[in-house]
Amino acid sequence: MRDAVEALFAKETFTPDDRRLLESFLDLLERGEARAAEPADGGWRVNAWVKKGILAGFRMGVLTDCSTGGFPFFDKDTYPLKRLTLESRVRVVPGGSAIRRGSYVAAGVTCMPPMYVNVGAWVDEGTMIDSHALVGSCAQVGKRVHLSAAAQLGGVLEPVGATPVVVEDDVLVGGNCGVYEGTRVGRRAVLGSGVILTRSTPIFDLVRERVIRAADGESLTVPEYAVVVPGSRAVSSEYGRSQGVQLYTPVIVKYRDEGTDRGVRLEQWLR
Repeated sequence: MRDAVEALFAKETFTPDDRRLLESFLDLLERGEARAAEPADGGWRVNAWVKKGILAGFRMGVLTDCSTGGFPFFDKDTYPLKRLTLESRVRVVPGGSAIRRGSYVAAGVTCMPPMYVNVGAWVDEGTMIDSHALVGSCAQVGKRVHLSAAAQLGGVLEPVGATPVVVEDDVLVGGNCGVYEGTRVGRRAVLGSGVILTRSTPIFDLVRERVIRAADGESLTVPEYAVVVPGSRAVSSEYGRSQGVQLYTPVIVKYRDEGTDRGVRLEQWLR
């Protein structure tokens, strides 16, 4: 499949056979047999050919009327809504949610309205996607993650070699958080409400007395078990200091312990 998708990406015009190949490729994504990025050697490996297949699908598609239930929608015909049945065991609460074709959503995922999962995303079992939350294209979400209301996981389709946003197992992402530009959130970390993370954002670790930055060509990584809250730091310029100007920065205030676990345990009742 990889070689066929690479050849498809190089094409300018497409045939009915190409459309059938795309459908087979999207089926692989939806079954979880291919993904845009995957764990490897303690980190994450990008599968650029998967991103190429998704991008080829956009070029192949034509704008079509995909209106439903009296609501007008017009999109590329290659990426309609993902087909779910009761046997999928994905809980989609009524109220305006959408899951796009070509995304993997595991059994046991709960979707609270309205929410959105884009093409190429991977959402593993037991995760809750709360109201107004977004899982962007190719974002990778682990097991038992809670994406709270209005949490945003950015999508990274291009450049094809770039690591998408990764949220590992048992992470709690608080309300109105934003995780962008390929940031990786380590296992069992907690992002307090309002935390914004980008590749250029330094994280100040008050516990271990260090500053965490993205290395050249790599993602910003939130350590496992870290509890991150919004903070601020004074600017270094003389004028900024004289005016009392401060900049936003995320701050690690502790590492997850039994008290933290008790604080997030209530979400299990919602599943």
